[in-house]
Amino acid sequence: MITGKNHIGFQRSASGDNVFSTLNPKLNIENPIKFHEASAEEIDQAVELAWKAFQSYQNYSGERKGEFLNAIADEIEALGTDLIETYSAESGLPEGRAMGERGRTMFQLRSFADLVKRGDWVDAHIDTAQPERTPLPKSDIRKMMIPLGPVVVFGASNFPLAYSTAGGDTAAALAAGCPVIVKSHPMHAGTGELVASAIIKAAEKTGMPEGVFSNLNSSGIEVGVQLVQHPKVKAVGFTGSIRGGRALYDLAAKREEPIPVFAEMGSVNPVVFLPGVLEESGSDLAQTYAGSVTLGVGQFCTNPGLLLGIKDHNLNSFIASLADEIVKIEPGCMLHPNIIGAYEANKSKAIGQEGLQVVAEYDMEVGVNVARQAVTTVDGATFLKNPTLHQEVFGPFTMVVQCNDKEQLEAIILALEGQLTGTLLARKDEAASYPGVIEALKNRVGRIIYNGVPTGVEVCPSMVHGGPYPASTDSRFTAVGINAIKRWVRPFSYQDWPNELLPEALKNENPLGIVRLVNNELTSDSL
Repeated sequence: MITGKNHIGFQRSASGDNVFSTLNPKLNIENPIKFHEASAEEIDQAVELAWKAFQSYQNYSGERKGEFLNAIADEIEALGTDLIETYSAESGLPEGRAMGERGRTMFQLRSFADLVKRGDWVDAHIDTAQPERTPLPKSDIRKMMIPLGPVVVFGASNFPLAYSTAGGDTAAALAAGCPVIVKSHPMHAGTGELVASAIIKAAEKTGMPEGVFSNLNSSGIEVGVQLVQHPKVKAVGFTGSIRGGRALYDLAAKREEPIPVFAEMGSVNPVVFLPGVLEESGSDLAQTYAGSVTLGVGQFCTNPGLLLGIKDHNLNSFIASLADEIVKIEPGCMLHPNIIGAYEANKSKAIGQEGLQVVAEYDMEVGVNVARQAVTTVDGATFLKNPTLHQEVFGPFTMVVQCNDKEQLEAIILALEGQLTGTLLARKDEAASYPGVIEALKNRVGRIIYNGVPTGVEVCPSMVHGGPYPASTDSRFTAVGINAIKRWVRPFSYQDWPNELLPEALKNENPLGIVRLVNNELTSDSL
């Protein structure tokens, strides 16, 4: 049941005076439940509980943490249709999308459960002592990863489940041994409360310490600011706009003790169409990319907002086909009036730039909060000179840049900001003739796709969902897959420590049976 209250550890609380409602974007009406914004006292209470919980939770075995993560997945599934209906009422997204995202959220939780139960994620290194070494003896030194401390996770507007309350950031932090405080997204506070109740129920059932998880409501920025500034918060996870992510990053850097902010932000996801592939299958690609541009009403972080090709009749034909195909697609409802408002404003700003041509825009009557998709085009020289054209238009919008030659194509890619993905579409054996373009893409993105579409992020160990700034604040890490756990830990060494006092992962006996790097050799043997 949704109460509109905050979860402060195992308790519900509503001591603040400010209340707000979520909105059904399809009906354009407020949903009935009023949510209580967390007060300064509730924020401090949640952080203090998280800090207290950390003292024990950081040392819980992988088996216990795995039980907790699996129990969260079980409790989310047990929410049944209440969760699906609330999700759709607050986001305007269809039931099928809600069910798919719920499945992905549960899969992420179970993947991290398997990881911590296995135990080898701690990256154990052991260099044994050499007391007889001359001229100086060598100490026994052993290293592993340990958790940072309480983590604040900001819910994402465009993924109410997979990137929010029990999403990838939360799952990874809990797996690492870090208590989590979620700053719930105001657009789907009801969905967030339901998921928070599932996490709390799982925590109680598996004997987790109170404070291992809290969920705080907020309609503005004040709660988030106070959380990031709290001295007992040790890291932040964020998925959203460049403006929001950068503000948190700067705020964290100005603390007396600066802390890391792992923010996944904007991306136009450049797609390069080489001439041969357009000659061979341009019309098919136009249909495929019309679908990719409009998938989720353009509200994925990996929608292709920039298409690059070399000027010729095949590129012209592709642009015409893409224009025909994109207007055949029924427009969809965006997540919130604020989001469609930003889309229309940013689209108008882009269209108003000198030299940009609109080649297609859906022009039929649409309902409230429904976004009209658009395709635009511009020549390479104009694009290079105008940084405004490089910026993301979050929504069903794309721009085709017509380059003079491969040299200009390469220059344009190198002039872009950091991106989550880059895609190369090429005829067989064609890509080998464009090594500079491929290297330029590698320099600008976190994931490169060959003959596919950027939309769709597989949750697996090999996935990198991140990239050079501003795609993310630290391109060394991924926000998706089990390696996301590395954001919430730090390396720690024990020198000449008694074996009986070492953590299990570093003991001579190797009771966990994990693979360790012992004197520069990988082994699961005991010492």
